Amino acid sequence: MMNLITTRLLTIACLLTAAAAAGETTWFKTFCQGNKATTYLHFYVHDLRAGPNATLFTVATSSITATSPTAFGRINAFDDKITVGPDINSEEVGRAQGTTTSMDLNVLASSMNLNFFLTSGEFNGSTVIVMGRNQFSEPARELAVVGGIGAFRNAKGYAITSSYSNDPVENYSVLEYTIYVTTSWRCSNHARD
Repeated sequence: MMNLITTRLLTIACLLTAAAAAGETTWFKTFCQGNKATTYLHFYVHDLRAGPNATLFTVATSSITATSPTAFGRINAFDDKITVGPDINSEEVGRAQGTTTSMDLNVLASSMNLNFFLTSGEFNGSTVIVMGRNQFSEPARELAVVGGIGAFRNAKGYAITSSYSNDPVENYSVLEYTIYVTTSWRCSNHARD
């Protein structure tokens, strides 16, 4: 499984390097095979957990959250900015909205419910829905694409996330997402080859 992930990440890196050399800002690309389309999305999510511009808030806790080493039972809601690059001032292309629930008594891991609401480009107004277990100690974590709306209706696929940067003093993290979304579009209408 990791070899497949590594191969796809290397392919993406090559695509992004070629696009950067051509002076393009590429955060998505659609590939066609028959009448199925796989769209590759790559972007950064900015998680501000404190201060006047916070985008993540704790909305519930359990009776053991305060004494649990994994904050078991804590539920957070978030509305994070999505950008093309890792800098918070780079082009905004959507919002990551949803909840996380600390659900493991032994390791720091959350159950994720993410809605990537895209507000730019060809996919403006479309949403990719991602869910799964996110164990933060792993360098790369895989989550399932379970659906979508708009251009991503009836989507399936997977997302790879990693921590791009973390500033514990500012309580601010940047998360990198690479998502492969397969739909049954008519490729002749949506291909970006």
